[in-house]
Amino acid sequence: MIVVTGAAGFIGSCLVGKMNTKGFEDIVIVDDFSNPEKNKNFEQKKFKEKVHREEFIDWLNTNHSSIDFIFHIGARTDTAEFDMSVFDKLNINYSKDIWKACTKYKIPLVYASSAATYGLGEYGYDDDHSIVEKLKPLNPYGESKNIFDKWVIEQSKTPPFWAGVKFFNVYGPNEYHKSRMASVIIHAYKQILETGKVKLFRSHNPDYKDGEQLRDFIYVKDLVNVLCFLKDNNEKSGLYNLGTGVARSFLDLAKATFKALDKEENIEFIDTPVDIRDKYQYFTEANMKKLRSIGYDAPFYTLESGIREYVQGYLGRNSYY
Repeated sequence: MIVVTGAAGFIGSCLVGKMNTKGFEDIVIVDDFSNPEKNKNFEQKKFKEKVHREEFIDWLNTNHSSIDFIFHIGARTDTAEFDMSVFDKLNINYSKDIWKACTKYKIPLVYASSAATYGLGEYGYDDDHSIVEKLKPLNPYGESKNIFDKWVIEQSKTPPFWAGVKFFNVYGPNEYHKSRMASVIIHAYKQILETGKVKLFRSHNPDYKDGEQLRDFIYVKDLVNVLCFLKDNNEKSGLYNLGTGVARSFLDLAKATFKALDKEENIEFIDTPVDIRDKYQYFTEANMKKLRSIGYDAPFYTLESGIREYVQGYLGRNSYY
């Protein structure tokens, strides 16, 4: 069996969907399942068993001999949450419990890290273990992910294979429930339909013009393809970046969304909210050499092609992957 934590969430549910297309149905999905909107993400998925997050470690201790692989995708991902105790519980201690169980029972593990660990990018965006200790995340979410990454690379006892995957800016189907934390694409889509225009954050950094803040946007279908690749090519453990390796601007994103909707461009700039202004990343771009070096050679969706498929194939139909 394969376990996916966070299976009711955006990325976790897409991963279950991808594995279903590859013929895997012997899947255990783990989450808290308390949000009816999130639960729509897995209603059409095929899986063997559903386990509540709070019961999972005990369940794993009992059923470990049946588990072939664990994808630990579940996490608290709210970058505007500043109560570190929430992240201590869900992103650090819970992840340590899963790691220890995978080590004890010799179960391969892929877990979700984040590009939020890189902070302002003072040390670049290389998935090199030597810089992890130096990184300065900008918020408790990023800090929690980096704390766990640091703990992992210090461990002498490990699962037979492990990969901590640093997700960059992910967008795509199944993020309907994410509200403020959903991708800019879904917010742009809704704004265009409701008002005919898109509001983007004004730059508060003199090095960047309004709308020219740059991020590495990756379509969720590319992301889950890589996760499945790591399951099947599990020889070299370590931290891995997962973006496209190409930074694009928010202006590019907005223009692509207008084009996918066949609407005339109308873009307005607003101040970045004060609560996140000094925690805002103006540039991210994944160095993808490590993943490529282990044999992943598939091309990634361009921003334009990903947005077109997302808008026309999913948002426009209110459908799920």
